[in-house]
Formats: sequence, structure tokens, C-alpha cells
Amino acid sequence: MKNKVIGILAVAVIAAFIMPSTVNAQAKANFSGNWVFNASKSDQPPGGQGGGQRGGFGGGDFVAKQDANTLTVERTRTTQDGQTVTTTMKYNLDGKESVNAGMGGRGESKSVATWSADGKTLTIVTTRSFNEMTMTTKEVWTLTTPTQLTITTTTQTPNGEVTMKRVYDKK
Repeated sequence: MKNKVIGILAVAVIAAFIMPSTVNAQAKANFSGNWVFNASKSDQPPGGQGGGQRGGFGGGDFVAKQDANTLTVERTRTTQDGQTVTTTMKYNLDGKESVNAGMGGRGESKSVATWSADGKTLTIVTTRSFNEMTMTTKEVWTLTTPTQLTITTTTQTPNGEVTMKRVYDKK
């Protein structure tokens, strides 16, 4: 009887340590919200373009909507000729490939999103082919605080690898 009680207590103690880590590992970061680009905390892009309000390659304000299966990112930017353009990208959050239309008629992009083991970081690897060239971009999304998002983007270009950090504040 005494050994049975000790065995039950041992299982209870082990479960007390394992269960919280299992529950925490299943909780994923939620990137939903209206995000405003914070230039002062972000890297400046090469040539001084792309990170500001014009919404160049991945910069500018955006709206993210997330459910258990999908992250939808909507960016509205102003082109050089003053027109407003909205681009919507949808990413599957189950590791399956997502296909989105390219910006400005530049073909389509194919992306795979994967979660870190702790569910706090989302990595999106995107491949775009246009003009007989293929470009690969890796975005790492992390909630630095509940109201601040950091996206670190590494792009493979014909001129080498370019890495930029962009910080966004939640409205």
C-alpha cells in the first residue's frame, strides 16, 4: 500500500512538471492587430528606401489577422505616382505551402510558415521568381512585448544576403 501511494505521488509530481510545459508549448503567439512601423527602432534599408510609409519591401504599416490556421497580412502603400495599392498575403500556419500573387505583376510567391518549438516565433520562408530570377526571403516574426512586433528579414539577392530588422507598434 505504501509503495502504491509513493507511485501515485511520483506520477503526480512528474505530471505537475510536464503538463505546464506541454500547455505552454501549444500556445502560439498571436500577431493580430494594426501595426505601425517604428522607424526609430528599425534598421534603415540600403539606399534609405523601403521601410517607411511608402511600404516598400515589407515596410510600412499593416493589419494582421490570425486564426488557428492562417495569418493574413494586409499592407496599403502609396506608389511613386501617388496611387494607393493594397496587397494581401495569406500564410498557412500548419507548415503547408501558401501561394500568393506577386506585387506589381511579378508572378507568384510561395511561402512556408513554421513555428518555433515554444510557439513564440513564426518563421516565413518565401520564394519569388520573376524576370528569370529567384529570390528567397526569410521573415522571423517575434512579439518583443504584447504591443511590439519585430520582423527580421533576410533576403538572398544576386548581390548577396541582406538582413533588416523592422519594429512595429500596435495601435
